[in-house]
Amino acid sequence: MNIKNMVKFILNGKNIVFLTGAGVSTASKIPDYRSMNGVYQGKDAPEYLLSKTALKKEPEKFYNFVKYLYHPDAKPNIIHKTITKLQDNKNVAVITQNIDELHDKAKTKQIVHFHGSLYEIYCQNCFQYVSANEYLNNMYHTGCDGILRPNIVLYEEGINSEVLNHSIEYMQKADTIVIVGTSFQVYPFAGLIYEANLKANILAINQTSLNNSFIFEEYIGDAVDVFEYLVKSF
Repeated sequence: MNIKNMVKFILNGKNIVFLTGAGVSTASKIPDYRSMNGVYQGKDAPEYLLSKTALKKEPEKFYNFVKYLYHPDAKPNIIHKTITKLQDNKNVAVITQNIDELHDKAKTKQIVHFHGSLYEIYCQNCFQYVSANEYLNNMYHTGCDGILRPNIVLYEEGINSEVLNHSIEYMQKADTIVIVGTSFQVYPFAGLIYEANLKANILAINQTSLNNSFIFEEYIGDAVDVFEYLVKSF
């Protein structure tokens, strides 16, 4: 599908859900995970380093790796901003795999952080929350010497049931679902599509074609191009 038709589908929607992944934030200079320039490149066992086991058994290795994920100076790009702009005359919700809070910075109102947020950090000992700046300077809580951790879903951890239920509610109400910047292979996030309203139009915007069994229309290319065209079409 070409950009013009993709944009037409989006603009025809009234209740739109965006399912966003790491490709949405690369234009904000935040690397994705598995591409040639991704966070995982050159790292031994990156999934292990972001696992519950690593946090428990080798917290320093976990900490030294997770710090690479932080980009506190990153700003929302045209994709985040255009999604927010759509709120002016449509009911828009975002369910995101991203843990960078750029949708929040863009002031999107309805967001489900499916995998949590890097910027919610708490002590595993006393459960007090601290700032990202404090965490990036010290993995130990100065109040009780407990080990700090970001409130993100690690490998070997499950999705919070409230988060999952909230996501399903949005999917069931949507008349248009737009998958953006994700290969859509990670579960249970990818499984949300099977909770969708059966009458919803399903669209995908990604650098590579999605290998999925559901019926959808897709644009293969840079999502920035689509959203630049979209914002000019309001």
